[in-house]
Amino acid sequence: MDDTTLAVPPLRQVRGLVKLVRPKQWAKNGFVLAPLVFAGEFLDPASTSSALLAFALFCVGSSATYIVNDLSDIDGDRRHPRKRYERPLASGQVKPGMAFGLLIALYAVLAACWFIVPSVVSVIGIYLVLNIAYTFVLKHQPVIDIFTIAIGFVLRVYAGAMALAVPVSGWMFVTTLCLALYLAAVKRRQELSQSGDQARKVLGSYSVALVDRYAEMSATGALVFYSMFVMSARPELVVTVPLVLFGLFRYWYVVETMDGGESPTDALFSDWQLLLTVVLWVAACGWALWPEAVLV
Repeated sequence: MDDTTLAVPPLRQVRGLVKLVRPKQWAKNGFVLAPLVFAGEFLDPASTSSALLAFALFCVGSSATYIVNDLSDIDGDRRHPRKRYERPLASGQVKPGMAFGLLIALYAVLAACWFIVPSVVSVIGIYLVLNIAYTFVLKHQPVIDIFTIAIGFVLRVYAGAMALAVPVSGWMFVTTLCLALYLAAVKRRQELSQSGDQARKVLGSYSVALVDRYAEMSATGALVFYSMFVMSARPELVVTVPLVLFGLFRYWYVVETMDGGESPTDALFSDWQLLLTVVLWVAACGWALWPEAVLV
């Protein structure tokens, strides 16, 4: 069979490249905007522009990590019952050479932007190195793999703070860490319960009961630390605590009854109550902090 028989139509290749950078997963980069909200600077055009630039650059960086991951996992994805059809590289929709070229282009964008916002790009650089280590080494190490995923979310918050040149409360960092550990533990739980250790080797070191306890501990920590952060630094946000509690409950409900959770973004966009909770939380934060933002 010659190469022309296996040629992929250009439009399908473009669609595959779009899927390769996983735009739906960019919702995770919303953590970059947290300092903008909690610093009360969301009405300042300069601060908002800086935060949105940091968000966009983190989207570039996270897309680069997805490409590295997919390039390294082509063989495993081709054996996976679902990923063999969903992942562009595994399905043959995108050739490895095209993916590598796109990866170089994304790295070039970040390198160019270092001259504009070096502090933000430096944090993204740490994120890239961490995820390369995760792709080739750390994802095979039990417990470390979960913490590596969680640290990526903490770096998102830190990048947002660097973009605004504002300090970030230690409470915010530990809250983000706990919330991310919760999401990562639930992801591992769903992978384990749905695919066993066939999805990834490290799952052989876990049990559903163990990751359930990890998730429960992390969810409790996220709620406690968020409440302490609100009470100590932003008492006007106390109205958001019930929304956070409901969101944790609802997410766990989606995981248990709808087999969600393997992808937090899929769970978010597939459940209207969970999505509405996030929207209400953002609105409540804006309403509570609005007077202070006006004064700034």
